[in-house]
Amino acid sequence: MPPTIIIPNSASQAAAKHLKQSVTRNEALGLYRDILRTAKAFHWCDEKGIPWHTKLKAEARREFEASKEEKDPLIIARMLVTGQECVKEIQRKFNEADRKCWERIQSDSRNRDHGEDGRDTGKGRRK
Repeated sequence: MPPTIIIPNSASQAAAKHLKQSVTRNEALGLYRDILRTAKAFHWCDEKGIPWHTKLKAEARREFEASKEEKDPLIIARMLVTGQECVKEIQRKFNEADRKCWERIQSDSRNRDHGEDGRDTGKGRRK
């Protein structure tokens, strides 16, 4: 597909502006959905008993509502890029912590079944 050439004060400029807005809107919706999907993983509660996923969803909604009226494309692009990077970093850290937890569970399970010195103690097996 050849690139679009925008001629000032023409109908194609209006079409390009609409296309840019719809792309930005789609990116923002995609980011919002990623945030909501990521928030689902935070199932534990804070010290007041409120689930973290509820708090994270509410905060994301507040942030998106506050940014809704922004018109400067540079600021919008910066917010989208920053948001995407933050979500990816949170996902990476969460996955790393989850992996470490599973490794610890497997290690503890092996130690329980084989004793601290690595020899098979016969524990954990059916007879």
